[in-house]
Amino acid sequence: MLSEHSEPVKIGLREKKKQKTRLLLQQQALRLFHEQGYHATTIEQIAEASEISLSTLFRYFSTKEALVIEDELDPMIIHEFQKQPLDLNPIQALRMSVKAVFDSVDQERKEALRERTKLISSVPELRAASLIQTNKSLLLIANLVADRLHRTVDDLEILTFAGSVTGAMMAVQLYCASHPEANFVASIDEALSDLELGLPLAKQTSNQLPKSE
Repeated sequence: MLSEHSEPVKIGLREKKKQKTRLLLQQQALRLFHEQGYHATTIEQIAEASEISLSTLFRYFSTKEALVIEDELDPMIIHEFQKQPLDLNPIQALRMSVKAVFDSVDQERKEALRERTKLISSVPELRAASLIQTNKSLLLIANLVADRLHRTVDDLEILTFAGSVTGAMMAVQLYCASHPEANFVASIDEALSDLELGLPLAKQTSNQLPKSE
């Protein structure tokens, strides 16, 4: 694990080229999905629009669903999380990591993320693929937090924490899909803040609700 004083890892030219290719493929896929619809767009059309061979496309994305589900943000968040000062609790470290990553992402990628979120909520195949990806994200978060706290990844508290964070992220996706005006990053931070406060809503009883007139 990186220490809090670790320098950012420099990305080589080869890795930068791979990132550009991945981004190009996703951009062309989203454009075609928007113009033709998700189901009417073929993987061959995406490769042709990107001026990339079909075999090269499959080296970056194994399925059509992966073009929507996967991105380069997870590795960036992992790297930022590992850099956070050890006196921050896991939620604070995650909030700082998400903010740092999205501060570095240009507006075009943020818009692409919004488009992908809308697609996931509207296409059954993508919702199913997203659930599988969510399980992977849960284990990823569990490993990061277990490493940070020197605990095992099968610890119930670690898994519960990872499940809570993953659930919060899913809730944000659903919220932003139905509220196009919402700021995705601010909504993530609000959801994580709610978790950090111990989910105040979970402590509220019906007696505390305002009485209707």
